[in-house]
Amino acid sequence: MSNLWELTKIKPETDIVVPGETMPAIFWNAAKKRGPNTWLRQKKFGIWQTWTWNQAAQVVKDIANGLIALGFNPQETASVLSNTKAEWVFVDLAILSAGGVSNGIYPTDSSDQVQYLCEDSTTTILFVEDDEQLDKALDARQRLPHLRKIVVEDLEGLRGFEDPQVISLEELQKIGRNYGSKNPDALDARLRGINPEDLAILIYTSGTTGKPKGGMHNHRGIISAMHGLNTLYPQYENDERMCFLPLCHVAERFWGEYFAVYTGTILNFVENPETVPENMQEIAPTVMTAVPRIWEKFYSSITIAIKDATRLQQQAYQWSIGTGYKVADLVLVGKPVPSSLKAKFRIARILTLDNIRRFIGIHRARYLNTGAAPISPELIRWYLALGIPMLEVWGMTETGAAMTAMPADGIRPGTIGRAARYAQVRLDPETKELQVRADSVFMGYLNLPEKTAEVFDEGRWLKTGDVGAVDEDGYFKIIDRMKDIIITAGGKNITPSELENELKFSPYIIDAVVIGDRRPFLTCIIMIDQENVEKFAQDNNVPFSNYASLTKAQEIKELIEEEVEKVNKKFARVEQIKKFWLLDVQLSAEDEELTPTMKLKRNLVEKKYAAQIEAMYFK
Repeated sequence: MSNLWELTKIKPETDIVVPGETMPAIFWNAAKKRGPNTWLRQKKFGIWQTWTWNQAAQVVKDIANGLIALGFNPQETASVLSNTKAEWVFVDLAILSAGGVSNGIYPTDSSDQVQYLCEDSTTTILFVEDDEQLDKALDARQRLPHLRKIVVEDLEGLRGFEDPQVISLEELQKIGRNYGSKNPDALDARLRGINPEDLAILIYTSGTTGKPKGGMHNHRGIISAMHGLNTLYPQYENDERMCFLPLCHVAERFWGEYFAVYTGTILNFVENPETVPENMQEIAPTVMTAVPRIWEKFYSSITIAIKDATRLQQQAYQWSIGTGYKVADLVLVGKPVPSSLKAKFRIARILTLDNIRRFIGIHRARYLNTGAAPISPELIRWYLALGIPMLEVWGMTETGAAMTAMPADGIRPGTIGRAARYAQVRLDPETKELQVRADSVFMGYLNLPEKTAEVFDEGRWLKTGDVGAVDEDGYFKIIDRMKDIIITAGGKNITPSELENELKFSPYIIDAVVIGDRRPFLTCIIMIDQENVEKFAQDNNVPFSNYASLTKAQEIKELIEEEVEKVNKKFARVEQIKKFWLLDVQLSAEDEELTPTMKLKRNLVEKKYAAQIEAMYFK
């Protein structure tokens, strides 16, 4: 693969970077080791704020001592209701250092959801970001008898507000400093009392098929994950990451926060979710993990920009990316790249491809990771053509760490790579369900012993619910979720994710749900990419007044029909989409139809839009 990138920069690291048997032990040893080095950077109001390891350690110490002073006991739960930011990390590490259990709550959750999650986890201390999140907490607290204190991080908009149950994060830190000065050994005593088998964090499932379930992870599992991740794709103290996915999601919690604690990688927090593209250009991370939606958006932005370029620029791009594809395709099948093609690829990079990498902000990246949802093989191939390895990983809330990973010297788009060296992965011989076993796998579901028993067999193999396949070289492929496989009225088994991934490769389609179980043919609900479709409408004089009118315009329906037909040509007739409906509501993270990682919830979409689905079959 060295024809495209330097493999020596992605070699496994098996040595222990920082010793420790619990997450707090890892953090405090890391802070002692790295002291004055920069660790966290956060942009606020256009200005970057920086914390060294020493400064971060002091904040964590003050918050942890503050919790102890408030009567927070070992193995009690504290929850964090906040967007992804440095304070989230400080609070999380402080809760763990005080011997507690840390639980994250999505800032898009409603007050009823906040109430359920706090009740289920028996939360005693609730950290909220600002007045908006405080309102949810105050609305829910009457139904939370275990809740003792609410701590507000940002007091903006709360001037004059007083409530005996509510204090500011700044006040908590002051309490902690005072308590620490009078009880200098209190925190160390808590740290010594933490056992590797103790429950450390709760990560709740998205709740697509019922109420969210609290996945329990102990310290031993987290530490195993940190050691393991460094054997897949190592990070170093001079690496820079972006931290922007929800920290209550397993991906950012493990791969972002905890992996950075272990490796010393600098974490850069974006200003807000809307500024990710601009912050990406500014930060230029050397390693990057994101969900497919992010990678699709970058590709779409380039595709649309090229359409607006001059004819000469378009020709330069087509030649350059075409050259990149030729190199990538040879490397993917293990064939040597001729010297003449290598020379052309160097020209292609200078001419166009390096500028595209700078435009996205990946020009310094050693590698890119994608996970949390299926991704189109063609999208991976496009990033490879730019000369950057995009490496897919597969894991779940329940697994903690990735269970499979794509080797940098043997990328196979359309697969999820091989079993990680610290994991065992197998297929059930009858159902073809993927099953895994590793030290990082969770303890079970909080308060749900029956559900826990359902997902484990006698040998502690975790039943993932994913149907898969494996080739002779040990590369696994996800066919689909067992519950999502479509059996048509004619008895044909269809895997909707394959079709959906191909559709999402279009710059005009952001998500799709294929329908057809027990039906005579396949239909599809499609969510358009608002930004790109609006631009198409403006460029082609298509009148529209709002998002809904955009989805009803005949020209837009014809545009999407063309994209659907492009995908249909790749599949057998019985697997083709016969009709589609454009979702006429602009969804955001606050809407129940979307998961926190911005995926449409299949079951909920099918129920909510049942009338539109039926109309496609009976028109």
